[in-house]
Amino acid sequence: MSEESAQKKQKMSNLESLQYSKEGGVPKLSVLDQLLVPKEKVYIPVPDVEVAWSVIRKMQIRGAPLIAIVACLGLAVDLHTEKTTSELEKAKEKKDEVVGIVQKKMDYLRTSRPTAVNLFNALEELLNAVNKALVDKASNGSDGEKNYSKVVVDAVVEYAEFMLKRDVADNKAIGDHGADALLSDPEKAKQGIRLVTICNTGSLATAGYGTALGVARSLQQRGKLKSIHALETRPYNQGSRLTAFEIVEEGMPEGTLICDSAAAALMKTKGVDACVVGADRCCANGDTANKIGTYMLACVAKAHDVPFYIASPFTTLDTKLKSGDEIEIEERSGEELRDTSNAPKAISCWNPAFDVTPAAMITGIITEKGVIEKSQDGTFDVVGFVKKHSK
Repeated sequence: MSEESAQKKQKMSNLESLQYSKEGGVPKLSVLDQLLVPKEKVYIPVPDVEVAWSVIRKMQIRGAPLIAIVACLGLAVDLHTEKTTSELEKAKEKKDEVVGIVQKKMDYLRTSRPTAVNLFNALEELLNAVNKALVDKASNGSDGEKNYSKVVVDAVVEYAEFMLKRDVADNKAIGDHGADALLSDPEKAKQGIRLVTICNTGSLATAGYGTALGVARSLQQRGKLKSIHALETRPYNQGSRLTAFEIVEEGMPEGTLICDSAAAALMKTKGVDACVVGADRCCANGDTANKIGTYMLACVAKAHDVPFYIASPFTTLDTKLKSGDEIEIEERSGEELRDTSNAPKAISCWNPAFDVTPAAMITGIITEKGVIEKSQDGTFDVVGFVKKHSK
């Protein structure tokens, strides 16, 4: 095996969803090909926005927080390629043209996955950072230097790196807030929490630690995680390939994999204290889009009187959409479903990547800024929560 291959195929116990460095001032990014986990650990170099788009679209990386981070860091790397550097050099004295080059790349990245709002919010936040840097340049009296390219590139890199660090800190806060909420019941706190989750919301779905699985990690650190069951999550099996892998690597107590259709039987026969899942978009009324199968799990939880929590970053809250009816649901090719289920090639398929869980079925929405709980009338005031915690 070559030295390069040895570097790519590493020990599986190191849960890094991405590897980012900046040698000599030039950023470099590679991402873990999650389609190969747990059999292999192979990192894919991301030299430009085209590859960033591709790894997101092909689901080689997934998870709303990670998609956003990879898009932003991918842009930072792209701005240092020979092709883009040449474009920026020619336009460096024309502010609008420089911003236009960057914005065009952002628009392209937005087309990779339409459902996860984190991607859109992160790119908008990054663009705001660029505009702020340009305003600061003008107010500092350095507008006459006329090298807008350097200001924009530096702003993108600096803010993308900030977002990377922030994501890990936010995830740990989500874990702690979630653990506090689940342990607020003295009886459950005494016995320990029996969790159920779907898809993958751990270190592999974020820059580190995780959202819903981060809640499990926080409970485990407090000695209060009694058991955790992961749904396999068809058709890509993120639960069986990724979450099960993280559960084993972390040594979580009574970590168990079940097929998606076994959740009801589990709740009836063995008992479950709470379901905690991730989210790709939470609307103003609390309706939440997440991996396909989440709505089904919520229905099962409601039938068995099991609390159902969403755990996701503040950036997932989309108050522009009034309800889940307005969420664009990505539909993927039937080939993906046929190939992963050994189905006959002639059968037609409906393969939505996400579904929407109504707010009425959700107990609380856990963010890094706290838990959104229902008002006395049984509704979520997501808009009020966002206004209260926005800068």
